[in-house]
Amino acid sequence: MNAALSPPQLFVRTVALPGDVSGLVRHLPTDSPLAWLAGDEGIVGWGRAARLELDGDPGAAEPTDTTRFTEAARWVDGLTERSEVRDEVGRPGTGLVAFGTFAFSPASGGSSLVVPRVLLGRRDGHTWLTTVTDRPGDRTTEPPRPTSAPRPVGPVSWSRGSLTDERWMDAVADTVGRIRAGELDKAVLARDAFADAGSPIDVRTLLERLRLRFPSCFTFSVDGMVGATPELLMRREGDRLTSLVLAGTRPRGGDADSDRALAEELLASAKDVDEHRMAVDSLRTSLGPLTEELDVPERPRLLALANVQHLATPARARLSPGVSALDAVAALHPTAAVGGTPTAAAMRLIAEVEGMDRGGYAGPVGWLDGAGNSEWGIALRCARVDGARARLFAGGGIVSRSEPRSELAETESKFRVMREALTDPV
Repeated sequence: MNAALSPPQLFVRTVALPGDVSGLVRHLPTDSPLAWLAGDEGIVGWGRAARLELDGDPGAAEPTDTTRFTEAARWVDGLTERSEVRDEVGRPGTGLVAFGTFAFSPASGGSSLVVPRVLLGRRDGHTWLTTVTDRPGDRTTEPPRPTSAPRPVGPVSWSRGSLTDERWMDAVADTVGRIRAGELDKAVLARDAFADAGSPIDVRTLLERLRLRFPSCFTFSVDGMVGATPELLMRREGDRLTSLVLAGTRPRGGDADSDRALAEELLASAKDVDEHRMAVDSLRTSLGPLTEELDVPERPRLLALANVQHLATPARARLSPGVSALDAVAALHPTAAVGGTPTAAAMRLIAEVEGMDRGGYAGPVGWLDGAGNSEWGIALRCARVDGARARLFAGGGIVSRSEPRSELAETESKFRVMREALTDPV
């Protein structure tokens, strides 16, 4: 694996930019753009100063194997030690920064970290530019200029994914039967679908549409994975960690009355509240050994997005000394919201009945810097974009009360995010 190779020596400089830089996405080139955005703020990058790609291990003894995270952490530590960093801003997301995406399963390939040549960031009224070179002195402090406008996607044809609707509902019914038989408590089953355009898809177009439609989500583009996730796996600043658990979903209503009725139905649903409790318990179990303080509310709140509403529980923690960002990511993934409970049993069932390789779907996606700060979401409401083709993903939690046709409808609601992003306005 690439992790066995010594990381390169890099020369990194971050400078503050005067004034504001509007439109982070407008500065991205069309080729392999990197982005992590929340509304008008975030970081974008382009070029490749260093890259780590990790192969999958189909023979992994356990479906919860964390080798890909430990190898990535080792590579980041080596890169940080070897690099010369001059950071004149000193905020999260400055200095040496790597964007990352990790496969859902240890058996899958595609986990990667990418250090961009150029990074542009904006947060809390501060704007900065980071440049990364192979030799000292080869750095520019000139603010980048906007690139060409993002291109429309054009006509798109849609096709089904790995399983037909009927076969996927059969998998749901089979899973419900196993849960009722006591084999496990919950499993999250996903589906895929395909979109084919007539020419290469401009990822910047998707980023702008997703960012504007879902300003409270994290819009991302990392190594082909593109989406807008509502789920914050973890944010680390210093020794402080925050996370957001989402499990239990209803669509938004067509008017205020129906929207309120759907929200009340969700909050009163024994099935959804039970599913959410499992996800919260999973987080407590995962983070407990890594923290000196852990605060998790007893009751969920409602998080309303443009297309769906979720039960949500925010968590806050103080990490124990020596715990890195990727240590926390490895401990948290997979959450019960994207895998199931018990974790190992759910992962085995997913591999058996889902009928596809998720790749990076439902895996961690985000960034980390050399100072230990990071933000990682779960790659949901997303697609893998490869040239003119996009592979869309959506899933739902299956418990003993689940009904196959309702679960299919929930995945259709979640597919809408990327379907609408890929559809040009008339």
